[in-house]
Amino acid sequence: MKDFINKLYQNHALIYKIILFLVTTFFIVYLFPKGGQFKYNIQKGKPWQYENLYSPFDFAIQKSKEELKLEAEEIENNKQLYFVVNEGVKEKVKDNYLKNIPLILQDSAAIGLNKKRLQDFGLKFINSVYKVGFLNKVDNNKVQKNKLISLRKGNELKDIISDQLFTTDNLVSSINNFFEKNRYQVLEDKFTTLFFEILEPNVFFDEELTDRALNEELKNRSFTKGLVSQYEIIISKGDLVEGEKFEILTSLKKEYDTQLWSEINYSWIVLGYTILVALVLLMLFLFLQKYRPDIYNNNTKLTLIIFNILLIVLLVTIVQKYWVNYIYVVPIIILPIIIKAFFDARVGLFTHVLTVLLLGFIVPNSFEFVFLQIIAGMVTILTVSELHRRANLFISIIKITLVYIVAYIAFSIIQDGNAQQLKWNYLAMFILNGVFSFLSLFLILIYEKIFGLVSDVSLLELSNTNSKLLRELNEKAPGTFQHSMQVANLAEASANEIGANAMLVRAGALYHDIGKMLNPMYFTENQTTNVNPHHDLSPLDSTEIIVNHVIKGIELAKKNGVPDRIIDFIRTHHGTNTIYYFYKLQEELNPNDVNENDFKYPGPIPFSKETAVLMMCDACEAASKSIKEPTANLIDELVEKIINSQMQNGQFMNADITFKEIQTIKKVIKKKLHNIYHLRIEYPE
Repeated sequence: MKDFINKLYQNHALIYKIILFLVTTFFIVYLFPKGGQFKYNIQKGKPWQYENLYSPFDFAIQKSKEELKLEAEEIENNKQLYFVVNEGVKEKVKDNYLKNIPLILQDSAAIGLNKKRLQDFGLKFINSVYKVGFLNKVDNNKVQKNKLISLRKGNELKDIISDQLFTTDNLVSSINNFFEKNRYQVLEDKFTTLFFEILEPNVFFDEELTDRALNEELKNRSFTKGLVSQYEIIISKGDLVEGEKFEILTSLKKEYDTQLWSEINYSWIVLGYTILVALVLLMLFLFLQKYRPDIYNNNTKLTLIIFNILLIVLLVTIVQKYWVNYIYVVPIIILPIIIKAFFDARVGLFTHVLTVLLLGFIVPNSFEFVFLQIIAGMVTILTVSELHRRANLFISIIKITLVYIVAYIAFSIIQDGNAQQLKWNYLAMFILNGVFSFLSLFLILIYEKIFGLVSDVSLLELSNTNSKLLRELNEKAPGTFQHSMQVANLAEASANEIGANAMLVRAGALYHDIGKMLNPMYFTENQTTNVNPHHDLSPLDSTEIIVNHVIKGIELAKKNGVPDRIIDFIRTHHGTNTIYYFYKLQEELNPNDVNENDFKYPGPIPFSKETAVLMMCDACEAASKSIKEPTANLIDELVEKIINSQMQNGQFMNADITFKEIQTIKKVIKKKLHNIYHLRIEYPE
């Protein structure tokens, strides 16, 4: 049992990778929809590249979105309008008529008209108005002329022509017709005034019933326009995918996407998805193992990459399930931005391409989606740099958005044969996509805290000489601080020349000697007098103090929350070099009792271009201070001697740096040191 536990402990990193691989595969397959997948790629306006396609089952031809939209508009324009009759209005109007008619009846006596008959004559007109209905003026604008409408009176519905209703507009003409060639015509003006005062609309638009009837009609309309029988040929090889054939193929694809599968089919689909997802993840793991072993061997970094893949897959599957029309709003380019910020462009692009291939299984118009996203990812990798400068990210996202838009327009032209069918809402989605991509900065900050990694944004903050730790170094060990600043300038220039991470090197250089602030006077750059405390110590004790500035520096950096990526520079800036001065001193004092290993730094040796650059610049800058009368030749010889010695001692064996790059670094250091000491080349006399 103990041996088994020991084996588990020894292989815990590999076991974690296996668990991470299996869990990721399960999670992605779980998120994917389990319906059928149409195995053909439909490209409108292109020839059918596959064999003759026969219908595998009976299915209906679905109407296109445009057809359904036109049909809905037609139903809306021709919808049945419903009006409700207020039965209490007629009696109210009659009461008002009887109250006001006496004023007119007084005048009728003077011209010899019968009051009772005159009163009944007016009531007859009122009855004729409300027998048909008096339409509200506000609702009159909603009714077309000669439109068939429905009047609801209680529980009864009655269809009439809209022009039959009385309105304010036709009331005068109706009164004229009623009084025309009648003995009461002399009183027409007075009756007209009275009717306009007392008549009230009793017919009102019933919006609720109209909308209910419209929705019912829209609901009951047919979404299909034909039937394709099983074994019927759909399209032959070489035929153009357009018109009815395109509609039939689209309908068949929808049938596959929505088809209910049996338990047996479901199991096979899950198995197929599992194999494909596992293959994609395996390619990622193998790529990292072969080309980025530092990431593969670091489970924290590997987890960050996998987590971001899962995040993107989760977002896309949620949007695809509930808001499929907004699939292009999902900011997938966040993935390459984040991966490039923490690692490099190659890892970012490879991860992005594999993730997009996974998403191609579930999104509609998969070829178009995959093409757009891969192109956008490439543009992201090529343009996004120096994330600490927000303007750079802003400009890059504008470029990415433009690429999205241009590529979409090109696809539309190919599919439709013109640019008239462009969907402008897609352009708005691409702009929203760009806006959401700025969330990458927020996510980078979160990941730095959770995973302990460093991005350019953090490196910029760490390089601020006004930070707490660097300010303390300046106060306690000003000579070391100035040395660190000079080394930072040398290292940054060297890194730029060989294509290394200049910002990372600069930050590492500023912090590489912070351990010296605990015993500043034991280091020559901080000694302002001729008093050297090493004179009172043995060479071994002096060596211990010198070596401890690395160990204490690591402890101090961890205590102040400096990221591990910067602490690596503190660990490696002396590698396993010998503290030659004290070694030789001990050799002079006791030549028979000296062990060179007692005078070596504990290491490790540099393991990257950046840490190797710092070792070279640190040693050269420190040694240059020992030259009493520096000349160009002396500086050049010193640089050659120091860096060649480091190479002979195998200090760069683990760093991925070439001889050519080392020669370039030598030239940069020489040039910078010449400028520091204001040296000129010595010409022969």
